[in-house]
Amino acid sequence: MFNRENQMQSLESQDLWDVIVIGGGATGLGVALDCSTRGYKTLLLEQVDYAKGTSSRSTKLVHGGVRYLAQGNIDLVREALYERGLMLKNASHLVRNQSFIIPNYKRWDNFLYGFGMKVYDLLSGKLSFGASKYIKAKETLARLSTLNKINLKGGVVYHDGQFDDARLAINIAQSCIENGATLLNHFKVQSLKKSEQGIVNGLVALDTETGNNYDLKARVVVNATGVFTDEVLKMDEAHAKNTIRPSQGIHLVVDAYFLAGQDAIMIPKTTDGRVLFLVPWHNKVVVGTTDTLLDSHSLEPKPLEEEINFILQTANQYLNKKMTRADVRSVFAGLRPLAVPKDANEKTKEISRSHKIIVSDSQLITITGGKWTSYRKMAQDTVNKIIALKKLPPASCKTTGLKIHGANGPIDIANHLYIYGTDKKFIEQLYKEDSSLKELLHPRLPYTKAEVVFAVRNEMARTLEDVLARRVRVLFLDASAAIDIAEEVAQIIGRELKKDTDWEAAQVASFKVLAQQYLLK
Repeated sequence: MFNRENQMQSLESQDLWDVIVIGGGATGLGVALDCSTRGYKTLLLEQVDYAKGTSSRSTKLVHGGVRYLAQGNIDLVREALYERGLMLKNASHLVRNQSFIIPNYKRWDNFLYGFGMKVYDLLSGKLSFGASKYIKAKETLARLSTLNKINLKGGVVYHDGQFDDARLAINIAQSCIENGATLLNHFKVQSLKKSEQGIVNGLVALDTETGNNYDLKARVVVNATGVFTDEVLKMDEAHAKNTIRPSQGIHLVVDAYFLAGQDAIMIPKTTDGRVLFLVPWHNKVVVGTTDTLLDSHSLEPKPLEEEINFILQTANQYLNKKMTRADVRSVFAGLRPLAVPKDANEKTKEISRSHKIIVSDSQLITITGGKWTSYRKMAQDTVNKIIALKKLPPASCKTTGLKIHGANGPIDIANHLYIYGTDKKFIEQLYKEDSSLKELLHPRLPYTKAEVVFAVRNEMARTLEDVLARRVRVLFLDASAAIDIAEEVAQIIGRELKKDTDWEAAQVASFKVLAQQYLLK
């Protein structure tokens, strides 16, 4: 079902699509899932791989947004907290309840943050992840032994969600296909097509694997391309004004001993007014993020030295063990698609994260903004807008209680295969069929050769980067380990895809260049 050959057959046999979605990040996948479950003939095209961009580079949080609460954006927080609860129910194998501690070094902060988190609890309603509470300094240190204890007055515990972003994207893609959609990665949109009346009614796309172009027709085209939004808008109208200004956020990944427990740390106010998180993730700790307005965007944004220094300096103010560059296993950068500031002096942290639907004169539909937690609601609003425009026949949304592929109840994080949910049994079956597939890819990480095979056969992975960045996450957890295993993994993929040694060598060479960006030198 999930192999490229089947998806290509669907592409070539369908003369007219109800919806073509451009972009395979969280937003585009959400739109495709909403459309396919309402019964519309749906095609999604992604220029590289699902969640290649922003959607694999988050802080790994499913949250309402404590910072947005401080800004007074109550509606955004309430909506996100509701969606957070749905994600826990619908993707139970990947989303879990995570406790956070806000360490306080002033007595007034105990009251201030304690009150703020009670408001957060209240807004979550029946979908609460657990009540917040104040804890004394002694208990704070017992739970977070790596904290700086000088002048520590206590802490506030609250609950949010934690997840694996790229893994969820892959599972949503699988859910789309299970509901009748056609999805193709490594498929780049070249241009839009229009009727004599100037209405967008299709597009031309390039299969980057074969070099073949496809002329595709649709009743409606949805632009869900994140930081690439303006490029598609300029396909529609060459002189269209820019609507997006990318904001970069970077994260450092370090070993688990910097937290020494199951709690995450939330630093509520840094020197420039942002928040900083230290979050447990796959037996590592993700530390971030930054918010740096940029003038340009790319598929592989580069961390800036000042961002790296900012995170290290801020984290070290709160830790009793100094975090150094040598401790960083991987550093990754992502770009947020923010609205172009109305005021040149407007700070990125003050720009609304609410999503926005744009209907062009050509009836191209664009969805921008938002965040991972709200992907389902963004999709629902987009499809409802399309129906309101009478571009599609009415049909009700089905995604509120829809289980995502793999969902199977509570997470058992003791076995790293939990990320596969109900697919875990297929990995274990591969172990039985060939015991060599149980071998570890790298001694520092739990991933096995079977997971590479499974990624190619069942998760639409086509390249070495697809596997090591977004299926088994090695590049994001330990960039040096990713480089070490590149050749062996490329050979496994090559065998599965029936590629020659030249293909494997080219994959290894390009991946090693890419992986250098994830290393701190």
